[in-house]
Amino acid sequence: MTHEQESERVDVLGEPFHAETITLDDDDEGAVVATLVTRRAEQPTGRAVLHVHGFADYFFQTEYAAWWCARGYDFYALDLRKYGRSLLPHQTPNYVTDLAEYRPEIDEAWRRITARDGHREVVVSAHSTGGLTMPLWADARRPAELAGMVLNSPWLDLQGSVFLRTIGTVALKQLGQRQPRRAIPRTVNGLYGASLHRDHHGEWDFDLTWKPLESFTVYAGWLRAVRNGHARLQAGLDVPGPVLVLSSGASSWPTAMGEDVHGHDVVLDVAHIRRWATAIGTHVTYVAVPGARHDVVLSRPEPRERVYAELERWHAAYLADRDPAGPAPAPPR
Repeated sequence: MTHEQESERVDVLGEPFHAETITLDDDDEGAVVATLVTRRAEQPTGRAVLHVHGFADYFFQTEYAAWWCARGYDFYALDLRKYGRSLLPHQTPNYVTDLAEYRPEIDEAWRRITARDGHREVVVSAHSTGGLTMPLWADARRPAELAGMVLNSPWLDLQGSVFLRTIGTVALKQLGQRQPRRAIPRTVNGLYGASLHRDHHGEWDFDLTWKPLESFTVYAGWLRAVRNGHARLQAGLDVPGPVLVLSSGASSWPTAMGEDVHGHDVVLDVAHIRRWATAIGTHVTYVAVPGARHDVVLSRPEPRERVYAELERWHAAYLADRDPAGPAPAPPR
């Protein structure tokens, strides 16, 4: 269940971004909220994008939003519960025990975009763990307004050995059920975050409390939820409409800052993305971009230009000439 939002406010990113709170039912930690961020197109077309971030992440990709707005799409980004703008002091960052727990805020965001704001066609955009959550949601809900889906390095399988993905997963799920708050030991060297942030080795500005270089703690209950989501996706989904899956050209597992960090996916295994992309639906386009980072729209300029060129090609082929069922009412400004 959701409750009506507070008034829209200027977002932490500043104009032209605005934000509104989605108040959700309390959970075992207390109050729960999600946050819907909006940038309006100067010449709206009745179309919109809904973007969802990955793990240890939140929406700050302003260049990506501007790309869609330049094509007449109102851009919405959802910071899920316990992430980014939605993370409250009493909460365990990023923690859920079932990816379906996100359905209330996704459903409410969709209602506001369509029923309230009048958009007749909506493109879903998602990155990394969001790229798993949103296909599962779309397969379950199948909303009539879904026009297409863009997945940026979606997390479709567990990186690591075959043993970890099979027998290890059985043990993990048992642990996640019995001790969901058990921390999973792992080593995060912070190289990926440092390759992005402008105060380190990158060009982007983001809040290091919401997206820390060393990530957040991973708990058994959360990882069990992800592995259950992987199993559902790998059994085959039927996401309606065209889907574009973008990834880096290759993965690398470096231990020091260098070109491998900047020019590869150092978070997920690209081979898994390539293998499972067609399990998302019956109309999937997969493009690997050499030199791209894990978040492909945060890559260095040359591969990033290729990312947008591929996005433009897919958009022109499958979305640009669609008629969104007549003129939509102008959304509130």
